Amino acid sequence: MNIIDNYMQRAITIAQNGIGFVNPNPLVGAVIVKNNKIIGEGWHERYGGLHAERNALKNCIENPKDSELYVTLEPCCHQGKNPPCTDAIIEAGIKKVYIGSNDPNPLVAGKGIAQLRRAGIEVIQNICKQECDKLNKIFFHYITTRTPYCMIKIAMTADGKTATRAGFSKWITGEKSRYHVHETRKQFAGIMCGIGTVLADDPTLTCRIENPSNPVRIICDSNLQIPLDCKLVHTAKDVPTYVASCHIDKYKAEKLEKSGVHILEVPSEDGHVKLRSLMRKLGALEIDSVLLEGGAALHESALRAGIVQHIQVYIAPKIFGGISAKSAVGGVGVFEVEEAYKLSMPEIHQYGSDVLLDYDILEE
Repeated sequence: MNIIDNYMQRAITIAQNGIGFVNPNPLVGAVIVKNNKIIGEGWHERYGGLHAERNALKNCIENPKDSELYVTLEPCCHQGKNPPCTDAIIEAGIKKVYIGSNDPNPLVAGKGIAQLRRAGIEVIQNICKQECDKLNKIFFHYITTRTPYCMIKIAMTADGKTATRAGFSKWITGEKSRYHVHETRKQFAGIMCGIGTVLADDPTLTCRIENPSNPVRIICDSNLQIPLDCKLVHTAKDVPTYVASCHIDKYKAEKLEKSGVHILEVPSEDGHVKLRSLMRKLGALEIDSVLLEGGAALHESALRAGIVQHIQVYIAPKIFGGISAKSAVGGVGVFEVEEAYKLSMPEIHQYGSDVLLDYDILEE
């Protein structure tokens, strides 16, 4: 790896400190180098806070004039919650900027690079581009579609079961896998499950790790069956909680709202919440990403609706067996093999004795 890539890799590493705190903004890291020495670095720390470039300039230990900037994403050139980063770069006298990813945001989209070049700054693009693009797959999807990036999380046995025939599922995977699930929850702005999971498990759907960032909780509940005494309702004033329904009992809705629950009225499709409409509503609320954690019926509906971009499958070295034991994806399922949902080659990881397979959904 050459020295240029090394500096960009450092920018990528520090950008990840913003995970869970900057949505719906991108993760960005910046490193300022002068005379082959890092003199300043920073990342986008929190939504509404300084961008990475301005943090890096603020943290400089010497004058950045005639230095080089390594930044994982094209600098912004528009006024948002902060002034344009391109202005700060130009004013600081930086002579060269290395960029990882181009910004697809229509407000930027090449305009930041053009402004830097007009100011006489040399700009080198596509440094560690694949890694920088991967850093912001959520942001890139959201900013171009205005709907959340959606991922299904599955934990199953080697024979594809998500519970025993009696319905027991704790715990299929080991402790290291379960910790990684909470790390993943932190990356997402929202976490969603179906009412069946709420009735069966009474979950809290929170992020239980050090320095947590709880995602917004979203329940697909077509007939507003959610119990008033469940954990989600009891904690709705502490963790934002949305219930999406298409058949709303106004009396119950008022009680839920008094408990802090937000009701989203969504059109129905075959008697259930229309997921594409729900995704548009969530996008309008600036919820840029949603982690689906069951159940099987919701997984199948999400796949059929075409709202899923990624799937994580944890496989535990166990076999449950049983024709009536639950599997990860319910519904009617496909009829012909050719109708199967196509997945990419997986990235393979290991957590304890469990294996994690990371798949992208391939577009038809």
